[in-house]
Amino acid sequence: MANGSTFSVIGADVTIRGDISATADLHIDGTIEGDIKCASLVQGEKSSISGAVVAESARLAGKVTGSITARELVILRTARIEGDVHYDALTIEQGAEVDGRFAPNARTAVKAVPTQQVEAAE
Repeated sequence: MANGSTFSVIGADVTIRGDISATADLHIDGTIEGDIKCASLVQGEKSSISGAVVAESARLAGKVTGSITARELVILRTARIEGDVHYDALTIEQGAEVDGRFAPNARTAVKAVPTQQVEAAE
């Protein structure tokens, strides 16, 4: 299969206990008890994730208990999130519930550069 053109669906009747790592895009309608790392994540309204989420892009509509790190993050109005959120681009629909802190990814990557003082010789 060509890289980037595949996706996996985890159905509503599926519960996974353990970490998931995928190069494919994931669509989750079931229950995940573990960390998720993938290219793109789409979460259904009835879905539940207990663990950290790391993705290039994520569209969340269900319950997430754990930290979220994504370049492009969309939190839909049906989402219920408990955990810190790290993002480059963020969209939150009115009605979404988030119990945690928001921080842009750049904030964690950029550190203050110490300034050097140079004394002029006269």
